[in-house]
Amino acid sequence: MNQSFRFSSASPSILPSVSRLLALSAPAALALALALAGGASTGCASHEYVRGSDDPSIDRAAMSTGLDKDDIERALQTLLNQLRDAPVMTEWRVKAGQGDRQTVSVAPFINDTSEHVDSQLNAMLSETEGWLVNSQVTRVVSQERQAETIRQVEGAQHPVFDPQHIPQYGKQLGVKFFITGKVGASDERTDDARRVQYFLFMQVIDAETSEIRWQQKAYVTKAVR
Repeated sequence: MNQSFRFSSASPSILPSVSRLLALSAPAALALALALAGGASTGCASHEYVRGSDDPSIDRAAMSTGLDKDDIERALQTLLNQLRDAPVMTEWRVKAGQGDRQTVSVAPFINDTSEHVDSQLNAMLSETEGWLVNSQVTRVVSQERQAETIRQVEGAQHPVFDPQHIPQYGKQLGVKFFITGKVGASDERTDDARRVQYFLFMQVIDAETSEIRWQQKAYVTKAVR
């Protein structure tokens, strides 16, 4: 039994003709149908993907109360500028000038908050390590070697950096100084707002004596209101 189909001339022009659909392969026809359906369901809504190099302002906007790239850069700039002028850094420069560059290890920064900022702290660690290497004032121990030493000291079941064991780490690594730190936070809320104040600490510790040779902090405040 033959059936005939009629299309009204009033049909929307966006729909493809039957002959066009029949001329397409099955996958192509399906893709075209899905694209038309998606366009009909979303209307005029659209999104634009932007690179930070094309529009630097996208990195300045706060998207959450967590630490972001801009927060890390500002805090590190404050801390490393203070370290550059610290007496311990002057001591390292003098030693380097005498052909005795001190060996330094950048230890993991401790997350002392309820926020999920571990990846940001790892970024701070890497940036600090790179800054030290580029200064050419000290020798810097690789993170891989340090992690292996921590596993040896703490055991494979709980290979987490413990500041109380710095003398043991230093002896095995042949390190004179450790740079480490932590981040703390004060979280305040009202019915319609939230404010998180971050405190980022950085310190230089003598590996042999555990003496704190330098310590400073930087502040970052984030809010939603």
